[in-house]
Amino acid sequence: MNSTLTSHSTLAPASTSGRSEDDEVDIGHYLDILLANKWLVAAITALALVIGVAYALLTRPVYEANLLIQVEDTEGTSKSFLGEANALFEVKSPTSAEMEILRSRMVLGGAVEATKLYIDAHPRYVPLIGGWMARHASQLSNPGFLGFGGYVSGTEKITIDRFEVPPALEPSAFVLTAKGNGEYTLERKGWTTPLVGKVGTPLKTGTPDGPIELLVARLDGKAGAQFNVTRFAKLATIENLQGRLVLTEKGKQSSVINASLQDVDAIKVADVLNAIGVQYVRQNVERKAAEAQKTLAFLDVQLPQYKKQLEDSEELYNRYRNQKGTVAFDEEAKLVLGTAVDRQTKLLEAQQRRRELEARFTNNHPLMRTLDAQIAALSRDIGDVQGRIKSLPAVQQDAVRMQRDVTVNTTLYQSLLNQALQLRLVKEGKVGNVRLLDSATVPDYPIKPQRGMIVGVALIIGLFLGIVAAFIRNALIEQRIRDPHEVEMDTGLPVFSTIPLSTAQKGIAERRLTGATGVRLLAIEQPDDPAIESLRSLRTAMQFAMLESPNNRVMITGATPGVGKSFVTANFAALMAAAGKRTLLIDADLRRGHIHQYLGLQRHGGLSELIAGSLTIQQTVHRQVVPNLDLLATGQLPPNPGELLLSDSFTTILEKLSEQYDLVVIDTPPVLVAADTAAVATHAGTVLMVARAHTSTMGELKESTRRLALGGKAATGVLLNAMEPSRQGYGAYKYGRYRYTNYNYESILPEEQ
Repeated sequence: MNSTLTSHSTLAPASTSGRSEDDEVDIGHYLDILLANKWLVAAITALALVIGVAYALLTRPVYEANLLIQVEDTEGTSKSFLGEANALFEVKSPTSAEMEILRSRMVLGGAVEATKLYIDAHPRYVPLIGGWMARHASQLSNPGFLGFGGYVSGTEKITIDRFEVPPALEPSAFVLTAKGNGEYTLERKGWTTPLVGKVGTPLKTGTPDGPIELLVARLDGKAGAQFNVTRFAKLATIENLQGRLVLTEKGKQSSVINASLQDVDAIKVADVLNAIGVQYVRQNVERKAAEAQKTLAFLDVQLPQYKKQLEDSEELYNRYRNQKGTVAFDEEAKLVLGTAVDRQTKLLEAQQRRRELEARFTNNHPLMRTLDAQIAALSRDIGDVQGRIKSLPAVQQDAVRMQRDVTVNTTLYQSLLNQALQLRLVKEGKVGNVRLLDSATVPDYPIKPQRGMIVGVALIIGLFLGIVAAFIRNALIEQRIRDPHEVEMDTGLPVFSTIPLSTAQKGIAERRLTGATGVRLLAIEQPDDPAIESLRSLRTAMQFAMLESPNNRVMITGATPGVGKSFVTANFAALMAAAGKRTLLIDADLRRGHIHQYLGLQRHGGLSELIAGSLTIQQTVHRQVVPNLDLLATGQLPPNPGELLLSDSFTTILEKLSEQYDLVVIDTPPVLVAADTAAVATHAGTVLMVARAHTSTMGELKESTRRLALGGKAATGVLLNAMEPSRQGYGAYKYGRYRYTNYNYESILPEEQ
C-alpha cells in the first residue's frame, strides 16, 4: 500500500525574508556570544582581578612630601629698612627663574651630598612578598627563603654614612651580609674574597677595582641577613632627582613655590626635600650677600668723591654769601630752585645706577636702554631749567646755582651713606629675598598605590579583555548551533521541529545498560514527554508536507555522530505507526547502526544479508515490533558497506518495500563520515537533517547539505535536537567552518537522545 509523500520545499519559509535584518545590530547576537564564552570571560576577569589585587597589596607604597618657598618682592618692600638697600642691586627674578634655580645642580647637588642620596642600601627582601611581609612585621626575621640564604622579611635596617668607590664602579651593586657582633662582609660579583668590616668603624681598603671607603653607621639584622648596597654617580643621582622634583607656583603670580617629591621611603623623602629647601635658601642668602658686597665696594669708592664734591660746593656757596651777603629769593627764584634740585638729584641718581649696572649688563640690555632714556630726558629738563635761571636777575642766578649744587650734593651724599649702612646690614645679617614657609614633614599615609582604584581598574580591564577574547574566539573558533532561527537564516532550510532534551530518556538508557530487555522507546514509555510532543508536531507537518513527494521514503541523517539521529528516527517511526501508518524502519547504517537495540532485537539477519541475497524480505524484516511498525535491522556489519548501498539490489529492495508500506523511514550514517549516505539520499523522497543544539556547528550542517546536493538530492529540512530551554540564546548567529570526525559510536549510549 503506497502513500504519496511530498517534499516540504513548497512550504519552506522564505529564508531571504530575514536577510534585511542581517545588517542590523542584534544585541541578542552579542549576548549569545558572551553566554557561550562566559567561562572564558570569567576566567580572564578573575585572572586580571587576582593580578590587580596582588599588585595593590605587594607594590611598595609611595609617599609624597612637599615644602613651600616664598619669593619676596623686594620692589614692593623698598621703603622698608632693608628694602632700599636691596633695591640698589636687585634685578627682580621672576618665580619661573627661581624654580629653575631651585632645580639647578648647584642646589640639588648640595642636597644630594647632605643626604647621601647617591647611596642606596636596603634589605634583600624575599621575592615578591618580602616587602609586604616586612611592612607588616614587628621584629627581625630569620634569613633564608626556599633554601637560599640572606633573604629577609622583617624589620631589618641599614644606614651607611659614607661609601666611596672608584668611578668605574659607579653604579655597581654590592651585597652586605651581617655576621653578628656588629661585623659584616661586603661582596661584589667577580670578587674572590669579601671585605670584612665592623659597624661604626670606617673601612678603607684596596680591591681589584680600586680603593673603597665604607662607613656603616647602623645594621639591624640577624647573622646571615643580606642587604643590597649600590653606589651611584653623583651627577646621575642629581639628574634623577631633577626629573623627580615637581615644582609649581601656588596660585597665579603668588610668588609661592610648591616643591614636591615622591619616594618609597617616607623619612628619606622628607629629609631630601628639607635639604633642598636649606640649600636653596642658603644659596639665595649667599647670592644676595655677594651682590651687596659688590655694590658696597662700589659705594666705598664713590663716597669720598661725593663727599669732596659736597664740601667744594658748600665752600663756594659760603664764600659767595660772605662777599655778597644773604640773597633774598622771590617766588619765581624759589620755584626754579626747587625744580633744579629735583631734576639734578634724579639725574645724578640715574647716572649712579647706570654705573652700577655697567658691570653686569651691556648697553643693549633693556634696563640700560631705559636708564639712558631717563638720563636724556632729565638732561633736557635741566637744560630748560637753566634757561629759566638765566631769566632771573644776575645776583639771584649765581645764588640759585650755588644753593642747588649744595642741596643736590647733600641729598645724594646722605642717600649713599644710608645705602652703604643698609648694605652692610644685609651682608652681615644673611638676609635673602626667599624664605621657607613650610618645611617638609614625614607623610603618614602613602599616595600610591590606590588599592581600591587598582582593583576596580583591574576588574574593568579583565572584563574588557574577557569580552574581547570572547569575540575573538567567536570569530576564530567554530561555534555551536543554539537557535533554530540561525539555522534558517544561514542555510535557507526550514526547521521542522525543535526537540527538547528529555530527562526521561536518560532513565531509559540507564535501565537498558542494567540489562533490561524489550522495546525501550521514549514514545512508548513516556508518550507525553515534551520531546515526543515535538516529534508529534513533526508527524503532523510531514503528513501535509510530503503530499508531492516522488515516493514514500524518508531518510533521516546527521552531519556527525552523536547528534541523536537514531533516537529521532526510531521515535518518529513509532509515532507514524501509532497514527495508523504501516511503517517500516530501515537501519541502513551498515557501519555502526544500533536501532535494533531500541526495540530489544538482534542485528543479525538484516539489510546486509538481504542485499547480498542470502536471506529474503520475509526472513529479515521483524514484524510488528510495535503495532504497525516493522524493523529491518543492519544485519551482520559488512566490510564493504558502501558497495552494498550503491548496488542495484539495494535499489530494487527499496522499491519492493515501498510498495508494501505506507511509509519507509531510513536511518543512515552521518553525512560527513560516510560518502554512501548521499547515494542513499537519492532514493528518498524526503531528507531530514538532525542537528544537536550546542553540539553541531553551522559549518557541519552547511557542508552536509552541500554534499547531499552534490549527490543529487537536496535536504528537505532540519530537526534541531536536544534543545535545553535554560540555555536558549538571545539572537541569531553566523558560522562558517565544518569539521571531520572519526565515525565511532562506542562512547555513545544506544538510547542517547
